[in-house]
Parts: sequence; structure tokens; C-alpha cells
Amino acid sequence: MKTERDGDVLEESPQEPDLYSPVSPLPQDQPVSTYFEEKVPIPEDDRAKMFSFRKLWAFTGPGFLMSIAYLDPGNIESDLQSGAKAGFKLLWVLLGSTIIGLLLQRLAARLGVVTGMHLAEVCNRHYPTVPRIILWLMVELAIIGSDMQEVIGCAIAFNLLSVGRIPLWAGVLITIIDTFVFLFLDKYGLRKLEAFFGFLITIMAISFGYEYVRVAPDQAAVLKGMFVPYCSGCGPVQLEQAVGIVGAVIMPHNIYLHSALVKSRDIDRGNKKEVKEANKYYFIESTIALFVSFLINVFVVAVFAEAFYGKTNMEVGQQCNASGSPHSDLFPANNETLEVDIYKGGVVLGCFFGPAALYIWAIGILAAGQSSTMTGTYSGQFVMEGFLNLRWSRFARVLLTRSIAIFPTLLVAVFQDVRHLTGMNDFLNVLQSMQLPFALIPILTFTSLTSLMNDFANGLVWKISGGVLILLVCAINMYFVVVYVTALNSTVLYVCSALLSIAYLSFVIYLVWICLIALGVSRLDFRRSAQLPPAVLIDEQPEFDS
Repeated sequence: MKTERDGDVLEESPQEPDLYSPVSPLPQDQPVSTYFEEKVPIPEDDRAKMFSFRKLWAFTGPGFLMSIAYLDPGNIESDLQSGAKAGFKLLWVLLGSTIIGLLLQRLAARLGVVTGMHLAEVCNRHYPTVPRIILWLMVELAIIGSDMQEVIGCAIAFNLLSVGRIPLWAGVLITIIDTFVFLFLDKYGLRKLEAFFGFLITIMAISFGYEYVRVAPDQAAVLKGMFVPYCSGCGPVQLEQAVGIVGAVIMPHNIYLHSALVKSRDIDRGNKKEVKEANKYYFIESTIALFVSFLINVFVVAVFAEAFYGKTNMEVGQQCNASGSPHSDLFPANNETLEVDIYKGGVVLGCFFGPAALYIWAIGILAAGQSSTMTGTYSGQFVMEGFLNLRWSRFARVLLTRSIAIFPTLLVAVFQDVRHLTGMNDFLNVLQSMQLPFALIPILTFTSLTSLMNDFANGLVWKISGGVLILLVCAINMYFVVVYVTALNSTVLYVCSALLSIAYLSFVIYLVWICLIALGVSRLDFRRSAQLPPAVLIDEQPEFDS
């Protein structure tokens, strides 16, 4: 696809035929749909200004909705386990993961702003049918895994707040019902919906901030753990926890979500200055949003590092008995190191710092679970709409995307005890880790295509750094998967894992091949090599879109 530029206006000429995939299933001139029915106008400030708070406020919203994925119950559980198992030593891993996440979210936002399409729509138009369907299924698996963590997190919060009177399955049903109600808030205005999410983030900040002030961690230790990359005395347990932090922070479906949320602002994509300005303000907003989410995560890590690092089950059990807690039977009378999850985390806070600490913890978990459940449902709708080109009614889409995750979640809630959910959370983290390449590789591929991004395509520095970051993240998460699988100690599971790994790696290699061509490695473009002389291949921008 070639572009002609007249001043600031970018006009797209008809695109050349594709050599990789069949004709796009969606005509290029068809209006791109968006889930939101309104677009927020951007104020016309003096363009000579380098920065405008009015414009930043107009662009504020999508980044905070995106940042909720960094605060879901799976992340909170990873935080508290990090503090309880490694103290303050892994805070620098959390900081690094958040920075990597910010850089990847920047790519997602740029794709949505420049093209007017979110990542699922771009995949629909540019990948052949079979890879497109496989990608959709993989992303759906990631959403289901995340959704289960979020809904179960809400159910645990209801159980803690009701002192066990609301069982896990009832909490799941309550969460599903109230999610339906909250999802229709944008009928009253997109800004009201974004304000509601801001309210939930504020509840989390206050709740976990209260725990931080109540426990009063050593501030010097917090700063040292955050900025000094060390882990003296760490072993396999701490290493696995560090890998788990990366896997919990960077979530695949969040890339798809952010690329769609930025479409909610009224931007003239034909005006280069407006697109550049939107990219700038979205990056600033995302930086602020992820800084807030990072602080909340630090609150949780520091609380459990200060109060429970090195504690044994016997010590905690004795304290719970002394405080009159009804949950003292959770902790066996042995000297093994304390293992906590979201549920036990609330219980031990109540035992050591009073019932108020338990209830405030539960309120924070409820806000985290409820907000992330809603954004997860939005992700599911964007993904389904984009990959399958669905134009269903609003209610039908919400019902379908909710139903995909409701049945496995209910099964877990009915047959699993609230006290023994840590293993399930580890499995779901592994499941999402495996899906990361199916978001990270496509986002680097498409943001590197000049034919798609025009002047906003990734430069050489971004291509190299983006490739290195994605390789690092995928390698870390693959290590996490290998550690989890080898701990299962089952020959049958080893064989099944080996077979699945072959199919999995084959598809990842295919995506990497396409990505390398997009990055400019023309020699890998074997189909073009058979049709075009080498001189043409060197000078031509590789394209695989239809």
C-alpha cells in the first residue's frame, strides 16, 4: 500500500494484491466499527503549545482502563507471594516488568490511533484464514484464564466480607450478574464509565494504601529492593516467583484491549499532526496510569514482605489463635514457610492487624476483581468482533463473551474449596504465559509495517528493542511453563506436553517468520524470492497484507 502526502493530510491509494494470504475477508473501505457509541471530542487548544492539560484530560481514560489488567487478582496474588517468599528483593523485577509493559502498550495505542483499527481487526485483515482462527482461539484461552482469576477473586472477596456466609459459587454468580449491570454504564456516557473505573482504582489505592500505612514497611528496604537489582540468598523458589511476576504483569489480551480503547477519541487520522499529538498524550496518560498501578502493587509486596517474610505456619497459627480468628485451622502446626494466596492473605492480615485489615483487604480485592472482570469482558468483545467480523447486538455480544468463561469458572467454584485455590491460580498464570507470543509478535509485526503505519511505523531502534523485549518476555514465560510442567511428575503429562509443544512452537515460528519479513528481512520472503529478482526484493517494503 502506497501513500501520498499533501501537507498534513495522508491519502491512501488502493493497495496492491497480497502474495501471502487470500483476499481480505473485510473490504478495506468498509467503516471500522467500535464498541463505544460515542467519541470524546478533543479541545482545540493553541497548537503552538507544547503541552495542554485540557487535552491530556480529554485523552485520559483508555490508559487507566488498560492499567486495571496490572491490578487484577492474579497480579495481587503474585505480589503477596513475592513479598512473603522473597521479601523486598524482587521489587526491581516488578518495576522492570511494568516498564516493559508500558513500552508494549505504547505500540498497541499507536496501532489503534494510526490505523483506526484495533489489533484483532488488523489480524483479521492481514493474516490468512487458518492462522487468524488459531490466533483467535489462543487469545480467547488467555481471556478465559484471566477471567477465571478475576471472577474467583471477586467471589473470595465476597466470602471474606460475609465471614464465609457467601460460598464461592454464589460469589461467582453475584459477580457475573453485577458485571452485566456495570457494563451498560457506558450507555450513560463513555466518560461516566471511565470515571467509574477511576473510582474502583481509587478504592484499590486507598485499601492497599491503608494496609501499607498500617504495617509500616522499612522505607529504605523498599527503595533498595526497587532500584538495586539483586537477590542475595535467593533459590529456585524466588527465581520462579520472579518469573511469575513478569507473567502476571504482561497479559496478552491487554494488548488487544488497549489498541481498541484508544479508538474512543475523536481524532482525524488524515491529519498527521493530530495523530502525532494523540500518540504523545496517550503515552503520557499510559505512563501515569501504570505508575499508579505500580504503586498499588508495591503496597501489596511491601506489606507481605515486612509482616510475613520468613514466617512459619506455626507462628501464624499461634497468632490467629491468640486473636480469636475463626480461620486458625488454615495453618498447620509445623515449621514450614508460610504460603499465602488472596484468601489466606486476608486472613493473616486480620490475625496480625485486626479485623479492619481483613475487611479493607477484601474491599480492595473486590474492586480489583470487579474492574478487571469488566475490562476482560470488553477484551473478549473486541477480540470476537475483530477476528470474526461480528456485528451482533450489544446484549448478544456481552452474553456470549460472558458465557465462554462462566462455565469453567462455575465448575471450579462448585467443586473447589475456597481455601485451596493457589494451584489453580498457578495453572492459569501458565496458561496466559503461553499465549503471550500471540499478542506480542503481531503487535511488533504490524507497527513495523510502513504500508500500514505510514510515517508512524517503528524505526530501527524500536524494531530492535521491541524484538529483544518480546524475545526476553517470551523466554521468561516459557521458562515459567517448563518449571510448572516438570513439577507435575507425570509421564503422561510429559508426553502430552511434548506433542502440544511441537504444534505450539510451529505456530510461533510461523508468526516470527512473518514478523521478520515485516521488520525488513527480505531474504526470508521465499514466495517473493521465487517471483522477483534480488534487486527488487532489497528495495521493496515487504508486505503480507491483503
